[in-house]
Amino acid sequence: MALGKYSRVDNNKSSSSSSCSTVTIVIFMGLCLVGIWMITSSWVVPVQNGYDTAEEKKDQVEDHNGNKPQFEDKPDDLGKDALQGDSNVSLAKDDGKTNFKAKENNESAEETKLEKSKKDNERSNPEGEVKNNDSSGNPGGEGHENSNEKLYSNENDKKSYSDNDQVKKKSSGEVFPSGAQPENSDGQVKSDQSELLKETKIQNGSFSTQAAESINEKNAQSSNSSSMEHAWKLCNTTAGPDFIPCLDNYKAIRKLRSTKHYEHRERHCPEVPPTCLVPLPKGYKYPIPWPKSRDKSVPGIAWGKRSRVLLDVGCGVASFGGYLFERNVITMSIAPKDEHEAQVQFALERGIPAVSAVMGTKRLPYPSSAFDVVHCARCRVPWHIEGGKLLVELNRLLRPGGFFVWSATPVYRARGEDAAIWKAMMEQTKSMCWEFLNKTTMEPVNKVAIATFRKPESNDCYEQRPQQVPPLCPESDDPNAAWNVPLQKCMHKVPVDTSKRGSKWPEQWPERLEKPPYWLSSSQVGVYGKAVPEDFTADMVYWKQVVTKSYRKSMGIDWSSVRNVMDMRALYGGFATALKDTNLWVMNVVPIDSPDTLPIIYERGLFGIYHDWCESFNTYPRSYDLLHADHIFSKVKKRCNFIALVVEVDRMLRPGGKLIIRDDVETIAELEDKFRSMHWEVKKKYSKDKEGLLCVEKSMWRPTEIETLSYAIA
Repeated sequence: MALGKYSRVDNNKSSSSSSCSTVTIVIFMGLCLVGIWMITSSWVVPVQNGYDTAEEKKDQVEDHNGNKPQFEDKPDDLGKDALQGDSNVSLAKDDGKTNFKAKENNESAEETKLEKSKKDNERSNPEGEVKNNDSSGNPGGEGHENSNEKLYSNENDKKSYSDNDQVKKKSSGEVFPSGAQPENSDGQVKSDQSELLKETKIQNGSFSTQAAESINEKNAQSSNSSSMEHAWKLCNTTAGPDFIPCLDNYKAIRKLRSTKHYEHRERHCPEVPPTCLVPLPKGYKYPIPWPKSRDKSVPGIAWGKRSRVLLDVGCGVASFGGYLFERNVITMSIAPKDEHEAQVQFALERGIPAVSAVMGTKRLPYPSSAFDVVHCARCRVPWHIEGGKLLVELNRLLRPGGFFVWSATPVYRARGEDAAIWKAMMEQTKSMCWEFLNKTTMEPVNKVAIATFRKPESNDCYEQRPQQVPPLCPESDDPNAAWNVPLQKCMHKVPVDTSKRGSKWPEQWPERLEKPPYWLSSSQVGVYGKAVPEDFTADMVYWKQVVTKSYRKSMGIDWSSVRNVMDMRALYGGFATALKDTNLWVMNVVPIDSPDTLPIIYERGLFGIYHDWCESFNTYPRSYDLLHADHIFSKVKKRCNFIALVVEVDRMLRPGGKLIIRDDVETIAELEDKFRSMHWEVKKKYSKDKEGLLCVEKSMWRPTEIETLSYAIA
């Protein structure tokens, strides 16, 4: 009203002095209004946490510049299910959506408004959060500022940062790795958002660890290297480019008193793990992409509904597993390391899952009741000897109601030793209450036949046996303890409590993949601190978001060429679940010192294995196209040789293969230095707060200096 009045006066006055007075008054009042607007604009912005502020800043960049940030950090990738019971979901959704490109765009826009208000600029310019060393005027932003200062605090780190700046700017729709802990302005971690992003500190929730379950767990090696420079050497061993440290320890093998039970094929890890690099084979070339590397000559069989997870013992070149993969069946193929035929290596080169293992004197590194089917075709395993000790181990691995499919000469040759073995097998399986289902006639082409047995689903037969041979295991015997545990000649009872794992058959595939297993109770605490069923669902939703919006879009990975994948710390198997529609397989590794979630992984129709990352993995060099390491390096370096794990990753990964690491920024910086010294290419690197992500690609480079490993010389 005042402005209208003065405008009307200005229009009616004709004298020069009156006009000047009116103009002066209008200008004065205008300045007053501008001042009031500036003051109120600085007051109306409430002091929020860093994540609401981040969303406001992102909106300003889009509104004023018309440009969307190229790197978006989407905490809502946890999904609504991951935030159950969260009364402040909006804060989680706004988590850290600023990025390097957005900061540059916003800085340019804010420079045109400096005349208006310095305070307004400080509150709306996210670049100021990084450039300004004084965080006192930056409510909610100190988490971002501190993380960048810490990660790039020295000249070497700054150089690495600049080298990869363009790689970061190319990213689109990024999802920052979980594990990042958003902080409030007072520096305290927000419990709502970090609850899933970081594992709970209440031990391991309701889960024990494989190390605690297994009686003969190996002692952790404690040496740790923190040197930022490393002079790499090439391993000189008898196995050469096929060196597997825990299977090629000839010094330990020579000391064995007997090899009757294939003790020489079992793991004998060196006291000090190797820190030299395995050489490449002469004339090695980058592997042929899948599926051209696999033949398709296996005859057709219908699988993939009730029977989903299979163990193939003595797998040969794993053609059976390769065939079943296209029928929604995943096969854990095992065979001993064979220097002459290298069948497991050939299987892996064809893109078929396989590990080097032998049924000898120890339990296989899998939980009980894990496999729907066990298959043995010409596997030459002496099932019938020593009271069927090896069959008893299969009984542990088979879920109640599971099948044992056996195709060997005793099945289709009724003479001599084969006839005696067949008779012994029939007696042994009967004493174990396995039901003999059928035996096929000999096929005219392959000249083989198949015998099928089934494990009981109840304890009725066990209790009615005239002789308790083999005996039932005592209640104190843990069937899930599987790391360096000796074989036993006893069988575990079938669970009768309907709330226990093994009392029911899992859901059919693919329903079992995403549905929490029936035996997970809400009274149990998961690894993220929630009830286990909620933990399970939240983990699955989150990894789907991360894989879809980040890993598959902005890592520079051609996923069509990726076939063999390993998740080095799998937890619930959420990472593998997120890749279910991709033509690849994931080896889910559950470290022995992590919560024992491997039974859950098998229950949902995936597969995996227990392992101690202080030792080498039972696979040939250059086996995997992609390795995923979620906070494994920082955990390993606390108890064993950090460099040895770096070397092991180099051994397992193929040249041209990718390694995705999610860890704390200190570990990320140390790893980047190591991989650069090995001439690996850094494809992606970014950080937020105290967490970071690094994606690197292995090169063909090998050192020239040689290191002879005396224990690996035959």
